Amino acid sequence: MDIRHLAPGLAVSEQIFPHQLTELKNTGFRAIVCNRPDGEGSDQPLFAEIKRAAEAVGIEAHYLPAESGKVTDEQGVAFGQLFETLPKPVLAYCRSGMRSTTMWALSQASLLPLPQIVETAKDAGFDMKGVIRRIANKGLTPVEVAEAEHAVVIIGGGAAGIAAASSLLAREPGLDIAIIDPADVHYYQPGWTLVGCGVFDAPRTAHTMGSTIPRGVHWIKAAVAAFEPERNALILDGCRVVKYQQLIVCPGLKLNWNAIEGLPQTLGRNGVTSNYLYHLAPYTWECVQKLRGGRAIFTQPPMPIKCAGAPQKAMYLSADHWRREGVLGNIKIDFCSAGAVLFGVPDYVPALMEYIRAYGIDLNFGSTLTAVDGPAKTATFSCVKPDGTRQLVTRDFNLLHVVPPQIAPDFIRISPLADAAGWIDVDPDTLRHKTWANIHALGDATNSSNAKTAAAARKQAPVVAHNVLAAMGKAKGNAHYDGYGSCPLTVERGKIVLAEFTYGGTVAPSFPSWLIDGTRPSRLAWLLKERILPPLYWKGMLKGHEWLAKPELADL
Repeated sequence: MDIRHLAPGLAVSEQIFPHQLTELKNTGFRAIVCNRPDGEGSDQPLFAEIKRAAEAVGIEAHYLPAESGKVTDEQGVAFGQLFETLPKPVLAYCRSGMRSTTMWALSQASLLPLPQIVETAKDAGFDMKGVIRRIANKGLTPVEVAEAEHAVVIIGGGAAGIAAASSLLAREPGLDIAIIDPADVHYYQPGWTLVGCGVFDAPRTAHTMGSTIPRGVHWIKAAVAAFEPERNALILDGCRVVKYQQLIVCPGLKLNWNAIEGLPQTLGRNGVTSNYLYHLAPYTWECVQKLRGGRAIFTQPPMPIKCAGAPQKAMYLSADHWRREGVLGNIKIDFCSAGAVLFGVPDYVPALMEYIRAYGIDLNFGSTLTAVDGPAKTATFSCVKPDGTRQLVTRDFNLLHVVPPQIAPDFIRISPLADAAGWIDVDPDTLRHKTWANIHALGDATNSSNAKTAAAARKQAPVVAHNVLAAMGKAKGNAHYDGYGSCPLTVERGKIVLAEFTYGGTVAPSFPSWLIDGTRPSRLAWLLKERILPPLYWKGMLKGHEWLAKPELADL
């Protein structure tokens, strides 16, 4: 843990984890304050998990969340008041410690000289100059005062952001690029399905962010708070300002765990799990191995979600394990999906239905998970009746694999870049923003209708790279994205239905049918998923190699 002492009785830190609470107790901390909202990252434990672990060792735990870079004066006051009431010493934490330090700085604005606040924060490793400018400017952040400016700024260091940066450098070596991302670790999230069935170990899916960002690209380790597109400026946490000539936005999705009543309090115990969190995918495998009888429920929320096939992948691989163990007949499997069909591209449904029947899975369409009672082991669904009305149905479970509702990140949904539904408003063909010509977007947070998968980002990155350079006068013509997405549906250990499609659900295979027929389960497709795609991701896509991903150019 990187604990930094800020003031008498107060320290701040980056994200903490449940297993660290005993160490914090032994260090002497008597209270913790969480300033990070749930759902910001796929490797982030929910506050309910932290609180349980804290209370178990006798530490008070309090929740005072703030959006990154948007700590209000009122939250600063609330932080100061809470701190005064808590037993000391107190540890406040968020993603990096910046929000907690900002809250402290705002709480001290009327008590300490501003230079003392700056120096105290600086000694702890935090730059509060932007916050002080905001205090001096009566709550406003002057965007004219930029701490950095780059030719291309990329928001997000996930698959889309790293691939876009690498594709840019492959075309224009030496281009001035900065990636803004507060995370320390880059994850190969498509591998978490295989972690959840015991094929991969979780650490195999994680690389440090520093080793993943392309050489020569600046890394701004911060979170974006707001956009000022009229001024070509971004406001970061700590009220810092970065300016750009061209902006690429690819921040990923927010997992909305709190949209399901009772879920945060029981996730990770009582047989409630999810492959959508790094630290819970191993728990999925643990639960699957332990289950010898009873009911297993797998849920799918309303679209859009990243990797729409992932809810089914977890189900098929679990069922296959139970079949191999000879206990499948003792387990009732329910697939409860908010959607109306098994899979959105009809060509792949017949093969999937063969496995539905073979595993004895009960399909429940129009069923949206609304509440979970972990200790009672019950899940409540809002179900569409034949007449179109809804009714609540409660089901018992022994294992519950939950896929949470997913939305664009908060700073996107309230920004001028968003459409009415909160997604980044782009032209689906060029991925250029419909209003701001020097802004492009790709990945999961756009409103294009493609599947939200790493395979889609692999195809989108070269398109965005070309079009950004064209906007800078360094390339000619427009590159076009056809909506390609891919979903390797792991129907059993050793076989995959390789779904590939473009806009409108048009089947778009990458291989001849004699090699891999995507509409049928294939062992070769499994080898592709298990052995080839991970190195292709790390050493190909993220390095700017565009194998089978060269963009189509027009208007030359």
